[in-house]
Amino acid sequence: MTSSPSGQPPAPMAVPAFFVSQRVTMMVNRYEIRAAAPDGSEGQLLALAEQKRMKLKEEVVFFADETKSRPVFSFKARQRMDVSAQHDVFDEHGAPLGMFSKQFGASLLRSTWTLSAPGIEAVGRERRPVLAVVRRVWTALPVVGDVPVPFVFHFDFVDTATGAPVLISERKKAIRDRYTVTVPDPRLDFRVAAAMAVALDALQSR
Repeated sequence: MTSSPSGQPPAPMAVPAFFVSQRVTMMVNRYEIRAAAPDGSEGQLLALAEQKRMKLKEEVVFFADETKSRPVFSFKARQRMDVSAQHDVFDEHGAPLGMFSKQFGASLLRSTWTLSAPGIEAVGRERRPVLAVVRRVWTALPVVGDVPVPFVFHFDFVDTATGAPVLISERKKAIRDRYTVTVPDPRLDFRVAAAMAVALDALQSR
């Protein structure tokens, strides 16, 4: 077993890179999480997530495959309809794996998140501060405010103690939302990384 740079063993489920793709339906936002193949293409399906709309408490369940017969992990908000609500990540048995939350004050100009998992305290921000401001101006305009934001933006999460990269989410230009997610820190469990990656899309406008 290879240890992380901090000396802590890798997470039980460590996946160094994967893709997240969104499908929008009438009542559900669906996300496919696929492994990154050695050649950079999309590999096997790792999980399928569904976000039901119009729920008082935000909850997203991840399933093992498209049959949706086996939920394998999930995240759920602690508070109702709160832009800075804390979200807990649970395994398939309901045991906690980590948590994340959006920092409302800091996010007024540049979206900022905190992420916690065993041995990890990280903060994630939009990579380009100027683009973050431009996005906010765009969405505030009455004519185009409801038009999908025509910008590609990325998030970088770093360890608050060391400054080392923990998770990187890069949005790709596509008809539907698509992200390349890299996890340089092997201490971060795939289930927490995938939950955070999906939340960056599902909850970004909150």
